[in-house]
Amino acid sequence: MGIPGMRGADHIGFTVPDLDEAEAFFVDVLGAERIYTLGPKRAEDEWMRVQLGVHPRTEIREIRFFRLGHGTNVELFAYDSADGQAPPPRNSDIGGHHLALYVDDMDAAVAHLRAHDVEIMGTPVASTGASAGQRWIYFRSPWGMQFELVSFPDGKAYERDGGPLLWHPARPAE
Repeated sequence: MGIPGMRGADHIGFTVPDLDEAEAFFVDVLGAERIYTLGPKRAEDEWMRVQLGVHPRTEIREIRFFRLGHGTNVELFAYDSADGQAPPPRNSDIGGHHLALYVDDMDAAVAHLRAHDVEIMGTPVASTGASAGQRWIYFRSPWGMQFELVSFPDGKAYERDGGPLLWHPARPAE
């Protein structure tokens, strides 16, 4: 069942309006490490449409890869879109998304974001039901992309009830 040999997520890609601004946010605010850079990519045929599903005359100016702690890499794209660009989708829009980051101390993490003038959306929320034991809060990047902080230092309810334990902050990686 599922994709043969699939082991997990390698990276998540996002298009940003300004790579330097995005890099400053990812490195200086979030604590990411820049791994490597690629680009530019220009195609003379239908490669961009066939391979990436964008206008065939769209160009990739540059791609930068970052590592966030011990998690998945993040790939940031700067495109020169031949047919224009739309604003970031809201969570309720098709294709809406957010990137959730685990933190050990929610209050310290929120204070850090505030010290960097990051837009915090509301106040930390204590989850209920299967996610009881978790706190979370959303925040936005300078270009409007939504992120989430999550913390569950003592685990979540579903884990205590026999659910699958894939990762836990208090358990060392195997």
